Amino acid sequence: AVVSTQSTGEKLFTQHIESLSSKRKRAFVRMLDECEHVTLTSTWKEVRRKIKHDSRFSKLSEDDKEREAEFDRYVTDKLAQAKADFRTLLRETKCITHKSKEILRGANGDTHMREIKQFLKNDKRGLVLDDLQEDRDRILDDYLTELEKVGPPPPPTATKPLAKR
Repeated sequence: AVVSTQSTGEKLFTQHIESLSSKRKRAFVRMLDECEHVTLTSTWKEVRRKIKHDSRFSKLSEDDKEREAEFDRYVTDKLAQAKADFRTLLRETKCITHKSKEILRGANGDTHMREIKQFLKNDKRGLVLDDLQEDRDRILDDYLTELEKVGPPPPPTATKPLAKR
């Protein structure tokens, strides 16, 4: 009976420590969210100088490598979310169709690309990747290629037959 009580106490202690660690990590992430100096291309060295006086910086850990690892995880997560949001924006963009890739190869290609980029500039999800122009252009090109491969969407009547009266 004593052994099970000890292991229960140890489990509670471990859960408590994990809970505290999780709270410190959430506070650190909140601090990074609040810092306008943190971008998708920021380096730890740059950001560290700006946030080292914040109490949440030192509360995360005494180990700078652990703080750097948490920062890297934060930027990686933000970048993945920004790319996913950009793909969603592309799907919502009506001026991009299965014919867009063909149009871009034609005489009106420059005009069509300007139209697409202008539309993307009007949405925050299109601006987030401004610092990562190559990534944004690659995602756009991949999406255009995918649309061209898939072809035109099925007509609305193909998916919903008319109800019989």
